[in-house]
Amino acid sequence: MEAREAIEAGKTALGIEFGSTRIKAVLIDLTGKVLAVGFYDWENSLVNDIWTYSLDEIHAGLRGCYTSLRETVEEKYGLTLKKIGAMGISAMMHGILAFDKDGKLLTPFQTWRNSNTQAAADRLTDLFDFNIPLRWTIAHLYQFILDKEPFARDIAFATTLDSYIHYMLTGEKITGIGDAAGIFPIDSDKLDYDETMLEKFDREIADFNLPWKTREILPKVLAAGQAAGRLTQEGARFLDESGNLKAGIPFCPSEGDAGTGMVATNSVAPRTGNVSAGTSTFAMVVLEKQLSRVYREIDMVTTPTGLPVAMSHANNGTSDLNAWVGLFREFSDLMGIKADMGDLYGKLYTNSLDGDPDCGGLLPYGYYSGEGVTHINEGRPLFVRTPDSRFNLKNFMRAHLYTSLGAVKLGLDILMKQEGVKVDQILGHGGLFKTKGVGQRYLAAAVNAPVTCLETASEGGPWGQALLAAFLIDGQGRKLEDYLNETIFRDMAGSTLEPDPKDVEGFETFTDHYRQGLAVERAAVDAIKW
Repeated sequence: MEAREAIEAGKTALGIEFGSTRIKAVLIDLTGKVLAVGFYDWENSLVNDIWTYSLDEIHAGLRGCYTSLRETVEEKYGLTLKKIGAMGISAMMHGILAFDKDGKLLTPFQTWRNSNTQAAADRLTDLFDFNIPLRWTIAHLYQFILDKEPFARDIAFATTLDSYIHYMLTGEKITGIGDAAGIFPIDSDKLDYDETMLEKFDREIADFNLPWKTREILPKVLAAGQAAGRLTQEGARFLDESGNLKAGIPFCPSEGDAGTGMVATNSVAPRTGNVSAGTSTFAMVVLEKQLSRVYREIDMVTTPTGLPVAMSHANNGTSDLNAWVGLFREFSDLMGIKADMGDLYGKLYTNSLDGDPDCGGLLPYGYYSGEGVTHINEGRPLFVRTPDSRFNLKNFMRAHLYTSLGAVKLGLDILMKQEGVKVDQILGHGGLFKTKGVGQRYLAAAVNAPVTCLETASEGGPWGQALLAAFLIDGQGRKLEDYLNETIFRDMAGSTLEPDPKDVEGFETFTDHYRQGLAVERAAVDAIKW
């Protein structure tokens, strides 16, 4: 009855997150309890060497995900979803959508997965003395200019996926500060784009005689807790094809999936960290002070309230692992064994725990796309082993689970071993942690620190975005970290695993193999062009 009453009264919050392979909506009450979930599966396409989703796919995915949620509410509670207390949009960070003044998309959406911006990213890193990753929006924008793309003159709005969806539904050209930190470097004191760097960039491109200044075409920056507009009549009609959802719902700032991951794991205060492991994998640590120097392997972003965060971001996570599980599913079907995918994942993951701590000399790279941490700009999924390796199923699966954390570990090693960054807790969330005690154990080995997974670990970013929406209407003037501690996570159950010394030693051996084998991955990129 409490859930029904909350939904009927609109004492709820909704987060919708556009992930790489799934769009997910999570409806919660104002204590953070999940009331209903909706899904829409999709996949990016490689079109003319650009990883992209079309606007039609984006629109269909948004409506389909909301429809899934609405139907779940109807089936579970016998209610028609008409009002929501607050909502927010999040999405995979970075990349660029560039529109003209009439709202026309000027070039296909370039996702975070693209690595065609090396020249721009290198030049901007030197210009700013600040690491600009290849996938950041400003790198894509500058690459358009360097490539003398004629449409660059016509750009009136250059933004990210979550900011675009937010604009569609509210008419407001804004984004949350965590997402903005993947657009352009942020000044954490002023909670805005770094003005000095904006001026440097405008001087850098002055000779191209473009009719705009950079700030004019970027979304406005807002921090968590600030009002970011309301659902318009047009937005409500677009989102809910049944026509029942009422306009006027307040929106929190849209966010990137890094920010929602921080919120979902209560990792928004200094000395906290989290690892989000899915199609892409990234680790974030909230810093007490800035790093001693610029590292191309480390992104400097922010929490949804603007605190500085060091991120080790890997474009490639579990995609290749998922492909192999799909192959095992085909084999089971061929043998007349109808295996449930959840059971298949669970058995394969759990069986890996009996593998050798160093994976028996097996070495996969799940590089579907380029990898910034290892400075490789294209992907070639590979599996390599020596003749005397211990080739069996448990080592095979363990190696693929390790390698999904491989690039991220290289970045974390910089933070913890070179910079001496301290963390009091690391929390894991995302699909890798659904099978209890497996991904969590391997992450503990990778970071050589205790890892906690909460009950909500598999809900991930959409739940985090729903919490940001709830914070908008129920934060009562508190800091975000206080709100999360006092209202959401106070009684949240979770499990913590300490690192096993044998696993730690084994993962270090695997990491040495991973570093050595990068020459093979680079050679594959050069040699395999079909």
